[in-house]
Amino acid sequence: MADSNIKKWYVVRAVSGQENKVKNYIETEISRLGMSDYLSQVLVPTEKVVHQRDGKKITKDRIYFPGYVMIEANLAGEIPHIIKSIAGVIGFLGETRGGEPVPLRQSEVNRMLGKVDELSVSEDIGGIPYEIGETIKVVDGPFNGFNGTVEKVNEDKRKLEVMVKIFGRKTPLELSFGQVEKI
Repeated sequence: MADSNIKKWYVVRAVSGQENKVKNYIETEISRLGMSDYLSQVLVPTEKVVHQRDGKKITKDRIYFPGYVMIEANLAGEIPHIIKSIAGVIGFLGETRGGEPVPLRQSEVNRMLGKVDELSVSEDIGGIPYEIGETIKVVDGPFNGFNGTVEKVNEDKRKLEVMVKIFGRKTPLELSFGQVEKI
């Protein structure tokens, strides 16, 4: 039997929207089978996104990589088969037909875990959500409810310079992406 302490990171493809269910299923199944030595963690990288609804702040977890669940495991023996047979699992990323699942390179793991740690999206998968000239609504802070026009976008800091009409005068505000929403 292979040494169960040598673990690598793999990406499991899951049905989109079922990532957390798949994570729970994998953890439950592996522990039920007494194989927890082979699996050290199952991760669904998320970030917190704050929405305003009816004047209330609602924090939701948004999944970074929809359709993917990361696992740190030693895929010895039956483990890959067990994971693949779990409801919601499509298969492993990078595996060739009938071949072995391919582990992530350390640099990819660092990037992925770095993303989870810092929780700021350096490259938002959808690019920059706002563009200059676009009309937005302020949903957080003292100017909640005001509409404004995007004047500048600072991608690195994830901030916008927004021109808001307050008491008939245009006033520039610096707001983070999370404080505004598209109209």
